Amino acid sequence: MIAPSLGAARRLVVKIGSALVVDAEQAAPRMPWLSGVAADIADLRSRGVEVIVVSSGAIALARRTLGLTQKRLRLEEKQAAAAVGQIRLAQAWTDVLSAHELTAAQLLLTLEDTEDRRRYLNARATLETLLGFGCVPVINENDSVATAEIRYGDNDRLAARVAEMVQADQLVLLSDIDGLYTADPKRDPNARHIAVVEGLTTEIEAMGGEPPPGYSSGGMRTKLVAARIATGAGCAMAIALGHVAHPLRALADGARCTWFLPVPEGRSARKRWIAGTLAPLGRLTVDAGAARALAQGRSLLPAGVRGLEGAFDRGDAVEVEGPDGARLARGLSAYGSTDAIRIIGHRSEEIEAILGWRGRDELIHRDDLVLL
Repeated sequence: MIAPSLGAARRLVVKIGSALVVDAEQAAPRMPWLSGVAADIADLRSRGVEVIVVSSGAIALARRTLGLTQKRLRLEEKQAAAAVGQIRLAQAWTDVLSAHELTAAQLLLTLEDTEDRRRYLNARATLETLLGFGCVPVINENDSVATAEIRYGDNDRLAARVAEMVQADQLVLLSDIDGLYTADPKRDPNARHIAVVEGLTTEIEAMGGEPPPGYSSGGMRTKLVAARIATGAGCAMAIALGHVAHPLRALADGARCTWFLPVPEGRSARKRWIAGTLAPLGRLTVDAGAARALAQGRSLLPAGVRGLEGAFDRGDAVEVEGPDGARLARGLSAYGSTDAIRIIGHRSEEIEAILGWRGRDELIHRDDLVLL
């Protein structure tokens, strides 16, 4: 089994936990360490790798300020702490990234944002646009507004959902341990390190233990859940040691870690969901040129659409027919039918003048389109 190479990623998501970001004794960001991570990100960016950071730490940064010294916090206390600490966390990332002429962009997400189709599309479009501008998105769970029922509760799973959302090639979880062991190495001297995991078997999943004490809400158990999400979406995932000066550089240079290999058919899982699970709520008829473009794997632009039937919202599934009435594809519309009917037949650069606002250039992006 050959482990992936960090430098080979086109798009990388890096998750960093509170224990790495925050100096617990000082209740302050660990700026020298964050500066090292920023330097690693700058190096990856110089080699063409797009990087998204999922960073914990907001609640931990505000505990002392608000006098929240107890181990367990009520939901409303977590929300208040997140509101205070998120400002400090964002500023820390802004400072270290700007030293390398990189622009940090804050994005707060909840569980609902990655499960509701419309919110999912909004979040993905925002991330794609930020990456297009050369920004480094810094994501955290939106603890200030999320209720207990709609929280992730840990950023491992959030990072995996983000990796799935943006079709990242690799996800790296920086941790206090250099990967997965057959047992807890702190308790079992015979525990063996596992360098590569080909598949998440029952035996592998049984190696996850209880979450660790303290401010962290993760642990190996949540990392294995994240691995299932990420690898199922065709994304390789690594658990690597974060307590070094340049953790991403160390990983690229071959530092010991555990790589979880992506499921071979992972990239197609979401498209199978679009093709076979979602009931189409509308129908688009396209001209011969658009039909040829779709067959070549391109997106569907408004200019190629000649007719529209049905009532649907942004993110709903619609079917695409050719000029002869043959079913060509199914996909998620980037516009609701009320707006779509106004822009079909027009060039993408005319959308803003027609609608009064500028949305996506595509009516259905190729990532949301399945040929039938």
